[in-house]
Amino acid sequence: MEDQKQRVYDALKKMGIKYEVVEHEPVHTMEDMDRLGLPEKGTLCKNLFLRDPKGKRHFLITADEKTKVDLKTLGRQLGAGNLSFASEERLEKYLGVKQGSVTPFALMNDTDHAVEFFIDKNLSRCKSMGIHPLENTATVFLSFKDLDKFLWNLDVDVVKIKL
Repeated sequence: MEDQKQRVYDALKKMGIKYEVVEHEPVHTMEDMDRLGLPEKGTLCKNLFLRDPKGKRHFLITADEKTKVDLKTLGRQLGAGNLSFASEERLEKYLGVKQGSVTPFALMNDTDHAVEFFIDKNLSRCKSMGIHPLENTATVFLSFKDLDKFLWNLDVDVVKIKL
């Protein structure tokens, strides 16, 4: 699995993006992340992989870990009806990652651009944001601007929304 993280690091390096990596034990929840004591490095992000009721549309939502995300309100905001969490099978099919490792970096595996990406616009104000590099055994800290550059290079539309 080490090559998964390395793919992210190599892509960041190739794009000239500055980042800091903190290796840690595997984490599966935001509570696990909080126990690691990383927040002083930047804003930790939670990532939700969601689908519409018919499973036709898939969404990756990135927000500050402290932000409460109301799925009913979000579904209306996105014109998608009642949203629910996508299955682990869908997560692996569309983003190529396992539960606990959801990250905007996984959009590099979505070569068909089947997943719509939305990010809390408040994150654009944070100095540094922490997200996993395709695995939940490390956290990469980088600026919003640099994440945007990374995704732009993948031809991913980054849509800022108010959560």
